[in-house]
Amino acid sequence: MAKTSNINIRIDPDIKEQAEHLFSKFGITITDAINMFLHQSINVGGIPFELKVEKPNAVTSSAMDDAVNGKDIHGPFDSVEALMEDLNA
Repeated sequence: MAKTSNINIRIDPDIKEQAEHLFSKFGITITDAINMFLHQSINVGGIPFELKVEKPNAVTSSAMDDAVNGKDIHGPFDSVEALMEDLNA
């Protein structure tokens, strides 16, 4: 048998349970999945999936700016139009 090394990680118990449930459908363990991730990372020379930060659209960005700057926004709103009317008031 090949020599192995241990890696200890901390993870939210709910995430671990969900991952175990998902991977069991493929007949693999979390250890198998992590090994697959590491092998694929080595094969592609990096993270084997796209990493990105979602950039908010202009309306969301404006609403975030208003919140940071203390603009009083009332809600909840029945529609986007109602929200926009309140933002423009």
